[in-house]
Amino acid sequence: MMRRLGTGCLLAVVATAAPAGEPLKLNPFNDPFLPATEGARACPVPLGPAYTDAQVRAQSHHRAERGTSCWLEGRCKEPNAYRGDAGLARNVVQALRSDAALADTRIWVTVERAFVTLEGCVGSAAQVQRAEAVAKGVEGVHLVLPYLALPGEGVRYRTVEPK
Repeated sequence: MMRRLGTGCLLAVVATAAPAGEPLKLNPFNDPFLPATEGARACPVPLGPAYTDAQVRAQSHHRAERGTSCWLEGRCKEPNAYRGDAGLARNVVQALRSDAALADTRIWVTVERAFVTLEGCVGSAAQVQRAEAVAKGVEGVHLVLPYLALPGEGVRYRTVEPK
């Protein structure tokens, strides 16, 4: 299981690394990409899910394969592993917004087949851990990937405005 999970994460990282100069399609798969908290105003806005044409073709194949495999193995309730992502994203956003310890953070949530990516800015390492724990605590979340910048750090995600 861990090997399969690691491979999936590696594919996700490789899939988001676009060669310089190639145009990107913004969120061609309509993955949920939502602002969750709005406390740290000086935080760069994440680009969100974006792919080149070649990446869209490769992702289309992988998404169909992963979705079907998840259902056949009994890990997903539906034959499309992505179908529940919108509801899951709303639940993660609500959980993050409801946590007073995260009120001064700026976090965006992306969900892809129950994998939750957190991008944004926080004030402390404790807030990184808290945001990850809150998201992991939402029923149905399989994995949380926190790309949250601490004060004085550069962001670790692609932004709307070039860095």
